[in-house]
This record gives sequence, structure tokens and C-alpha cells, in this order.
Amino acid sequence: MLFDDRRDAGHRLAARLEYLRDEDVVVVGLPRGGVPVAYEVARALGAPLDVIVIRKLGVPHQPELAFGAIGEDDVLVTNDVVVAHARLARADMANVERHEREELSRRAGRLRRTHPRVPLSGRTVVIVDDGIATGATACAACQVAWAHGARSVVLAVPVAPRDTMSVLADEADEVICLEVPVWFGAVGCWYRRFDQVSDAEVVELLRRAAGDLPERQPAPAGDPPLRDDEVRVIAGKAELAGHLTIPESPIGMVVFAHGSGSSRHSPRNRYVAGVLNRAGLGTLLVDLLTSDEEIHRAQVFDIELLSQRLLDVTGWLTRQEEIFGLRIGYFGASTGAAAALRAAVDPKVEIAAVVSRGGRPDLAGADLAAVRAPTLLIVGGDDHVVLELNRLAAQEMSCETALAVVPGATHVFAEPGALEKVAELARDWLVNQLASMPVDDRTDSRTGTRS
Repeated sequence: MLFDDRRDAGHRLAARLEYLRDEDVVVVGLPRGGVPVAYEVARALGAPLDVIVIRKLGVPHQPELAFGAIGEDDVLVTNDVVVAHARLARADMANVERHEREELSRRAGRLRRTHPRVPLSGRTVVIVDDGIATGATACAACQVAWAHGARSVVLAVPVAPRDTMSVLADEADEVICLEVPVWFGAVGCWYRRFDQVSDAEVVELLRRAAGDLPERQPAPAGDPPLRDDEVRVIAGKAELAGHLTIPESPIGMVVFAHGSGSSRHSPRNRYVAGVLNRAGLGTLLVDLLTSDEEIHRAQVFDIELLSQRLLDVTGWLTRQEEIFGLRIGYFGASTGAAAALRAAVDPKVEIAAVVSRGGRPDLAGADLAAVRAPTLLIVGGDDHVVLELNRLAAQEMSCETALAVVPGATHVFAEPGALEKVAELARDWLVNQLASMPVDDRTDSRTGTRS
């Protein structure tokens, strides 16, 4: 299940919480991303809306990885597994907590200036966030609610990983989650739009829920994409399935290459594609293998087959009138990265950039030295074998090459914040390479005329 945005997630979550309508309920959102979701739940239940201010405690050398969280009233929750894995000293943990306490005090003060606390004592408290990764923040929020005398605590989120859900069951009377995937990745993977939420937006929603501000009229819909279609591409004797998205006024196109038959449905690929789309890049997510082919493990490593299919897909893409005059890049994962590098050297296509995510560039063999497209190799810091293979591959390449290591990440970048970092790195690299042509040389993607 993919959510369109936080508002959509809130509507769907509210439907599951309808049974609470006649109870004495307070809905609390976790700032900042959880508040837009909680706002929709509170509206549907006719309940007051408040916030519980929480701050994550990040590992000093990898702040996106939380070793705990703090809340108002001196609540502290730590994740012993992360603490042990990161080998954190007590002094380091204390320094992080001191800094985050200052930030928590600042943020809570700002929110409470216009919105005093809603009493929780003796009431059912529904704690809402936009998703849960490690669970540290949600645990702290539950403890804050209990500390304020809640009669019952319900934790409600759109998405959370299965292993985290089992831990949270001990923190609340009830845990409701719409999507509980085995593979999680990152909260943003499960949203089509996952924009940052500001403190100002949180304050506005709190004031609107309290009746201090009128309901905002829905904003006019933005420009629809030129294309947002499921497509079929003939590649030799195979018919490949894909999804083509071309935003309004695109600045370039990116073809995703993955050595499996389900890459267009992968939450990881869809999340990265969404980030690229919001930056003005079109994307084509395509399955280079059919569902029958991918069950044969050898074909996942058949780089010659994958690269030829990628060439056929690229040829098909260049014939679409909406992308006339646009530069094309490749985003390859695992064995798809080797296929992308091999395809990039073929004279039948002109590829302006390549990004590899946890890829196996070494499988491109002798073609590595012939690659001319600027190439970014993204590898997890804890993916030790693949990291070494990428370092060796980078030494063999003569084109502009960069190796970006995401600290603490493993092969599939499932750690909190890891996939977001991948998407950020890929976006910046591809935008820089694909949109770098002089403005006078660009053409309108629909008419073919110069801008």
C-alpha cells in the first residue's frame, strides 16, 4: 500500500479508528511529520488535537541512526541494541542528550506559546505519527502519555516494520498499523509525496484544529505530469513491464535498471523515483526480467542479457515524443548497475550519467574502463564486500567517478535515514549532470522547439 501523502494516510488511519468516536479521546501527533496525519484523524473523530514533543538521540558519527529518544517531562528511552552496536560511551550519549534537550525545550516552547497542552489525564490518548522506523520515538511518546495520566494509550501509524511492531506492543494498550512490511527501508518509501513539514505548519494545524483559524480551502492541483503510465516494451522476444513518469517541464530522464522482475514495484525504487520526479526528472522503472525469468538465479547475473534489454528499453524511450531533446541517465541497483555501465558504453545510446546503488560494477568487466558517463557509486558503509568491489571498480574507471559511502548502511539501505541519503545523493548527481546543458540548447519536450 502506498499513501499519496500524509493527508491521505490520515484519512485511511481515521477509518480504522472509527470505533473510538464515542470515547473521551485526545489525538496527539508527533511533530513534525505526524501532525498532518493526526490532524485528519482528529477531524474524523471529532476529538481535540495536541502534540507530544519528542527528539531523537542520534549516534554522534551517524545522526540519522537513533540510539534513543527524549520527551517532555524528562522522559528518556534508549535502544540498547543500537548503543551496543555503535559502542557508545556514556559521555557521548550525555552530550547528545544535553544538546537535544535544549532543542526540545526550544521547540516545545514555540508550540506551547499558541497552543497550551490538552489535558490527557483519564482519557484515551491516540498517538499518531507518519510512520515508525526504530520505534524509539513512539516508545518515548507512549511513556509521556502514561506519565500524564492517560487512561488508555492507542498508537496508530500508517506504516512500520514488522520487527518494530512486536516491540511496541508492550508500550500501548493497542497498536494499529495499516501496513506492516517485512522489508521496510524508510518511512518515505511508502508515500508518493513526502515533503518536509515545518514548525509553522504544525502550529497552523494546531490552531485550525482548535478553531482559531478557518479551514484552509484545498489548494489548486499542481500541473499534472505529462505521462504517468504503465507501459510495455518489446525487448527481443520478451515483453517488459514498466512505469513511465514524466513531470511537467522535465529537465532529464532516468532509467532504473535492476536485475529482477519486480523493480517497478519496489518501494525502494519508487521512493527514489519520487524524489527524482520532484526535482524535475522523469523516470522509467522497468523490469528487465519477466516474472518467469527472474526465478532462475543465473539470469539475474546475466549482465549481457540485462544490458541488451536496457539498450532496447532506452531505444524505446528515445522514441517517446515527450522526452525529445532531454538527456538520459541510468540508475542501477545490484546487478542492474553492471548492466547500466555496460549499456552506457554502447554507441547506439548516449548516456549522460550513471548512478549505482549498492551495485556490482565489477561485473561490467572490461567495459568499466570504457565508460565515459560521469558515474556515482553509492555503497553502504557496512556492506563491506560490495564496498571493496566498488573501490576497486572506481580505480579502473577513467571517467568522472565518485564513491559515496553511507555510514552504517548495509546492502539494501534498510537502516533509518539510509535510503533518504541515497535518494539525496542520486538526485544531486543526476540533476547536475542531466540539466547541465546551456539553456539555449534545451528544447521543449512536447513540441521539439527551442526554449
